[in-house]
Amino acid sequence: MTENLGSNTLAQVAIVVHNIEEAAKRYADILGLPVPEPIVTAPGLEVNQTYRGAPSDARAKLAFFSVGQVQIELIEPMGGASTWQEVLDRKGECVHHIAFWVEGMQKSVNFLKSRGIPMIQRGDMGEGQYAYFDAEAQLGVTLELLEHVRAARATP
Repeated sequence: MTENLGSNTLAQVAIVVHNIEEAAKRYADILGLPVPEPIVTAPGLEVNQTYRGAPSDARAKLAFFSVGQVQIELIEPMGGASTWQEVLDRKGECVHHIAFWVEGMQKSVNFLKSRGIPMIQRGDMGEGQYAYFDAEAQLGVTLELLEHVRAARATP
């Protein structure tokens, strides 16, 4: 079996934005969909969030559009050190990440690390977890892995 990411199930394409309410209206108009109600993430420290190896209390507003089997996610950073704020500061509003569902996230983490793609942020989400990886040099975008049920917290 060939070693790989562990998934080809695309979950999301995410865009960082300055103002989620305004951006959601723009996307809803173009997509012909209702404007989603933004949600606010839990404080990072409550979900065991780390950013570049250190605890992070960053939060974000999120809005989701379902387009077929994939979501378009809008992300507005709300302060604190995060990959969301880093990308928004460096590039302005743009695609932040593409996300894939995986099982056994640590195996995928190790695969990406072996390809020179480090984990830069992770956190719990209910019974599952998410992790972002700096794949800009290889793919031009951040990767996110999502896991429904975590056996253990992924480590860099």
